[in-house]
Amino acid sequence: MGNVAVVGTQWGDEGKGKIVDWLSQRADVVVRFQGGHNAGHTLVVGNVEYKLSLLPSGVVRPGKLSIIGNGVVIDPWALLAEIKTMRGKGLDISPKTLRVADNAALILPSHGALDRAREERRGERKLGTTGRGIGPAYEDKVGRRAVRVCDLADPRALEERVDDLLLNHNALLRGLDAPEVDRNALLASLKDIAPKILPYADACWRVLDEARRAGRRILFEGAQAALLDVDHGTYPYVTSSNTLAGQAATGSGIAPAAVNYVLGITKAYTTRVGAGPFPTELNDATGQLLGDRGREFGTVTGRRRRCGWFDAVLVRQAARIGGVHGIALTKLDVLDGFDEIKICVGYRRGGKTYDYLPAGVSAQAEVEPVYEIAEGWRESTRGARSWAALPATAIKYIRRLEELIEVPVALLSTSPEREDTVLVRDPFAD
Repeated sequence: MGNVAVVGTQWGDEGKGKIVDWLSQRADVVVRFQGGHNAGHTLVVGNVEYKLSLLPSGVVRPGKLSIIGNGVVIDPWALLAEIKTMRGKGLDISPKTLRVADNAALILPSHGALDRAREERRGERKLGTTGRGIGPAYEDKVGRRAVRVCDLADPRALEERVDDLLLNHNALLRGLDAPEVDRNALLASLKDIAPKILPYADACWRVLDEARRAGRRILFEGAQAALLDVDHGTYPYVTSSNTLAGQAATGSGIAPAAVNYVLGITKAYTTRVGAGPFPTELNDATGQLLGDRGREFGTVTGRRRRCGWFDAVLVRQAARIGGVHGIALTKLDVLDGFDEIKICVGYRRGGKTYDYLPAGVSAQAEVEPVYEIAEGWRESTRGARSWAALPATAIKYIRRLEELIEVPVALLSTSPEREDTVLVRDPFAD
């Protein structure tokens, strides 16, 4: 039995939370390997809805070990608040069920202040960040001035790290006409929270190595998605980490060969939160209808998502770059009732055609979609748990998507409910 990495193949919000939860019944360990509390994974189990940002989706499954890997940037106050909220919903979250990589970088209040001040200064050229400090935290990580989880256990090192950090942060905040950070107050708050965070800290690379050697199945959970990858996404309208499956190894401290199967979560249409190019966006009644039916509001921000038709060009590109073996197609039921459904199969720009999204900012903003028309269906697909329960035209639509993106469907989700899932191919069996 292999290990599986779950990643988004569009701009996020594809339904990774539900799929990871569904797969976690087959896994022993669930690992978050990048991103921060800008992620939003919603799971519905019975009558209870769980909205997770930092915690791996495996926390809702009893008996599973959840790990927040070193590739994640962690706001310790947000983490404790989320643990408290989930305990209030009846989940057992303790150092026995949750481990946090001791070499993971922390998000401090000054990171959020910087994030928001920069966005404000950009005016109409905002990137659309969540303002939670994720980008500045990753900057400090690669700038070698981050405060890490392990520093909370060493008061002298903690003071040195904070001094290095504030030398940079306060200079930037002054330049942005924003209030500076008080060193002593920050240190006091970190020393106060340290004993609450440190019980969860561990050398998670060792935990994962032991699990792998023991033959335990590991599920790697990504945040955001391929088109938000800092290298391969629609730059600069991207997140600040690598979101592809290759990051599962680096962001958790395990060998790349340990990732045996990459499952790409793919929505049956396309959505995006925030600014940036979106070739198939629908600024009309159809786009409004997709958003209303799909309840397209960001889990973290509450912002309404932009909606459009399925873009096979982008998903194929994401699948090739990310080494996707199979996809989990979600929200098919949102397309119920359409007489016809459009699928983007290429782009045009200035008399030239493209079968990929070019990297240039102007090119990405100017490409126009080339559509083919698929027949819609009137019957309901919501809650279907087998191929036999699907309308023939819905199956035809799925098969056409497989042809265009050159990746087979491994799972099909037909509602937010955990069990409304059609298993075509078990990723853990490959």
